[in-house]
Amino acid sequence: MGVPSVTTNLSGFGCFINEHVTDAKSYGIHVVDRRFKGADESINELADGLYEFTCLSRRQRIIVRNRTERLSELLDWKTLSIFYRDARRMALKKTHPDLEMRLSDAVTFMPRPISAPGTPSVSGPTTPHESDSEDDSEQDEYEQQLWNEK
Repeated sequence: MGVPSVTTNLSGFGCFINEHVTDAKSYGIHVVDRRFKGADESINELADGLYEFTCLSRRQRIIVRNRTERLSELLDWKTLSIFYRDARRMALKKTHPDLEMRLSDAVTFMPRPISAPGTPSVSGPTTPHESDSEDDSEQDEYEQQLWNEK
């Protein structure tokens, strides 16, 4: 965390930053305007932003890094995934209005595939644990024999 970023207002992340963060540049996030500017203007804006960042003193870069870290909770996937799911639902509703109804009808019962192993009738450890009272002398002799052969 705390890594300054460059994005554009054509990306979802850039639009999110423009909408939710005032003065994003002071938080280390440079949003290049590509929606309302031509390619040359956007290139110059990107170059200027990068040059400004390289001109910052060490102390100023540390301040920007710390500010960027403060945004990490807002930019965490736990937060962003809510917006992602909402956008996905909206897009699906717009392109497939009857999808929700078709899915609710289709997903009533799904049988277990034939290849799936059955559930054991008795729940227990998958490998039995050897007790301390068992005689391991045969195994020990066999292992010793293997070691001696090498």
